[in-house]
Amino acid sequence: MVKLLEKKLLGALPTLRALGQWLVLAGLAGLACGLAGAAFTWCVAQAAALRAAHPWLLLCMPLAGLAIVFSYRAAGMENDSGTNQIIASVRGGERPPVRLAPLIFLGSALTHLTGGSAGREGAALQIGGSISAGVGRLLRLGDRNTNTIIQCGMAGLFSALFGTPLTATVFAMEVVNVGHFRYAALFPCLLSALVADSIPRLLGLPAEAYRLSGLPDLGPLPMLQCGALAVLAALVSIAFCALMHQAAHLYKTYLPNQYLRAVAGAVLVVVLTVIEGSGDYNGAGGHVIELAVEGQVRVPWAFLLKMLFTALTLGAGFRGGEIVPTLFIGSTFGCAVGPLLGLDPAFAAAVSMIALFCGVVNCPLASIFLAVELFGGEGLLFFALACSLSFLVSGRYSLYSSQNIVYSKLEARLDDQYQKGS
Repeated sequence: MVKLLEKKLLGALPTLRALGQWLVLAGLAGLACGLAGAAFTWCVAQAAALRAAHPWLLLCMPLAGLAIVFSYRAAGMENDSGTNQIIASVRGGERPPVRLAPLIFLGSALTHLTGGSAGREGAALQIGGSISAGVGRLLRLGDRNTNTIIQCGMAGLFSALFGTPLTATVFAMEVVNVGHFRYAALFPCLLSALVADSIPRLLGLPAEAYRLSGLPDLGPLPMLQCGALAVLAALVSIAFCALMHQAAHLYKTYLPNQYLRAVAGAVLVVVLTVIEGSGDYNGAGGHVIELAVEGQVRVPWAFLLKMLFTALTLGAGFRGGEIVPTLFIGSTFGCAVGPLLGLDPAFAAAVSMIALFCGVVNCPLASIFLAVELFGGEGLLFFALACSLSFLVSGRYSLYSSQNIVYSKLEARLDDQYQKGS
């Protein structure tokens, strides 16, 4: 009996060792990411407030672009591919250097300060990934454990910025290889996300959350209306991905010099801002998202303008993320189009926002969790339907060119079945 007990205890040692290891490593990653996320959130908020108080800062956008390009070139990272490098590194590619964290921090702050159209999560994934990769190098972790701790950093910063730890966990696992989950990373990523999320909340920084209104009763017609909206949102996601990639390609083709590229992009954004007049499309645009999910949109084509502003900004080399602009595009599109389908504009904005997010990142599970963490669980079936349809219709389009879609989204094809049966 004693020998049997000893054998079982010895058999449990690897599990206990792994548990202890990740309690320490993921906890430390979450702590570092939580502190960095709180600082980054505060910095970006201050930059946005300063720009709102001093609109003339928009004219400094060309100077900000030059400063961003110079800082990356001085650090030997002029060819940095941003979030794509972080995603690729999880599969064992080149590890992001720690110096990427301050670079993306500074670059994103300058972009927001001077009115570039960008979000925060791209910076979050890069800051978290580079910090945790540095921890992996310092502790001489093996390749597989380093991959996991990079995911912990991604989940931690995402969670710290948005206050959505479950979404952050699943997103960090799902975005790398769509269709393939490595469940060994689940506990480390979740622990990192929970620790990181707690720090900004303790410091008084609020999590993202919206009130869901206009929810219809569950039935065939509302589900059909919701499905139609999701398909349209998926088509918009395709257009947005194509525009983002094409804008970057055109900049590099006609303006190979990075300094000229940044100045040209800044001038275009400044001119468009002056012509448009409202300033709604500069920065992240969180206030516009809030209005949309309340059922208000100022102009029906707001989503098109945000797509243009974001492509011009990020394609020119400014730093930031695409996800908050994606939420802007999705919410304003749904608010404008939803009533044409018979849906309440506020509810349509919420559904379209989540569906379009799913379409550009190809992460249906993370998108469903995002809906729950942002809007609560009331409309879960509507959001699940929207995410599944958007994922299917969006095909292989993605904001992240390094993302690996493991399995075809259209595996069940009638022609294949007929060929097998003949």
